[in-house]
Amino acid sequence: MASLLALLQPMRRIILYSIVLGLLLVLMQYVQYRFLFIRRADSVYTGIVAAVCCAAGIWGGWRWNYARRHTPAPELPLNLPNSAGTNTEAVIARLGLTPREVEVLQYLSKGLSNQEIADAMFVSLNTVKTHISNVFSKLDVQRRTQAIQKVKSLGLLSD
Repeated sequence: MASLLALLQPMRRIILYSIVLGLLLVLMQYVQYRFLFIRRADSVYTGIVAAVCCAAGIWGGWRWNYARRHTPAPELPLNLPNSAGTNTEAVIARLGLTPREVEVLQYLSKGLSNQEIADAMFVSLNTVKTHISNVFSKLDVQRRTQAIQKVKSLGLLSD
């Protein structure tokens, strides 16, 4: 029993020392709280509101941009009629049009702008301009209306 009391004596000092340090820490935090929040309350609250608004703006912008980039493109049905006995794949192959260029032609026939086509296809505006330029050169036309008239006359797009 005496050895147990001798063993607890140094532990008692450690526990007492820890309690005193803990109380001193609480006192220091209270003084710091009074100094920061009571004397400079308007600055602290303004900073908190600014931080919350900044965080909400960053989060909202991220969510909007993520949703915009990860929304699947609307499925555009291929309007490739085969009414006049024309083989559309053969005509497309003869003209040298790629599937993306055919898709661009379909969007052009619906009257979409370059930016709307880029958004629908999830590509850049410059990529759409390149596709349109390639389509114009392969169809040997100068304008959108000429391109649409030509592919309709070839039976690639329905009216």
